Amino acid sequence: MLGPVILATSRSDRMRRLISAAPVTKQVVDRFIPGEDVEDIVPVIRSLAELGLEVTMDVVGEDITSPAQAAAARDAYLELIDRLKPLELGTRAEMSVKLSMFGQALAGGHDLALANVRPVVEAAAEIGTTVTLDAEDHTTLDSMFAIHEELREDFPQTGCVIQAYLFRTEADARRLAASGSRVRLVKGAYNEPASVAYQGKQEIDRAYVRTLRTLMRGKGYPMIGSHDPRLIAIGQELAHQAGRKPGEYEFQMLYGIRTEEHLRLAAEGHRMRVYTAYGTDWYGYFMRRLAEKPANVRFFARSMLTKG
Repeated sequence: MLGPVILATSRSDRMRRLISAAPVTKQVVDRFIPGEDVEDIVPVIRSLAELGLEVTMDVVGEDITSPAQAAAARDAYLELIDRLKPLELGTRAEMSVKLSMFGQALAGGHDLALANVRPVVEAAAEIGTTVTLDAEDHTTLDSMFAIHEELREDFPQTGCVIQAYLFRTEADARRLAASGSRVRLVKGAYNEPASVAYQGKQEIDRAYVRTLRTLMRGKGYPMIGSHDPRLIAIGQELAHQAGRKPGEYEFQMLYGIRTEEHLRLAAEGHRMRVYTAYGTDWYGYFMRRLAEKPANVRFFARSMLTKG
């Protein structure tokens, strides 16, 4: 399986240097990451909105080694929110944040991450939108869920992400489905050990369906994060069985992957949100996108061979 190998290289400085130096890399990365700063990304948000799509914005960067870097990450999101305000898109343009970017892994990281993310959530609420806390590796999740619960006391619209491949996720989904929160379900994109996560595709897909059924039957707002046509169809059927109408759940897919499907779902009246990342520290994000789907690896390899 290529996925675990690629995920292992996502933290390799040597591979980072090698891939970053390849002449074709920027062209290929642009497929997934359409800009390096907020000036690049505002026109992208506007064009997606004009197509009837919604967005969730991610300022990429996770290798935070100092409180100053964490504060800079906070400020990058505050700048994004300032630029979103005149667009008046409300919840059609929300934000996704990784708490590691706000200092979660540093000394005193839980409190530091909470202190940095709170002003972002507050600012988002002021312009009529919200924030979703992305899930990272399993060692960070208890902290993430605790921060999520604390933020929801003042900002109940704050969302979170759960990962189908983790054994714990079905229990997390039952708890969250009863709380009325916004929950994005994804398969998972970190290299987790067999002691905490399913390893086979079929096991992960079955866990995804079980978890999604729980979310659809609950009181929360499910967000179906998948590019898999079969899971998308199952999601629609589970929503129908639960008596949910379009607008009472949504689909989410990555920028640059299955763009025609984005447009098809939106044209059918579904809420379709495009996960759109930007920034200069793109390497870890990019490698996880490659790991998620063999077709992404083939796309990158073919581009390296034909344009390098």
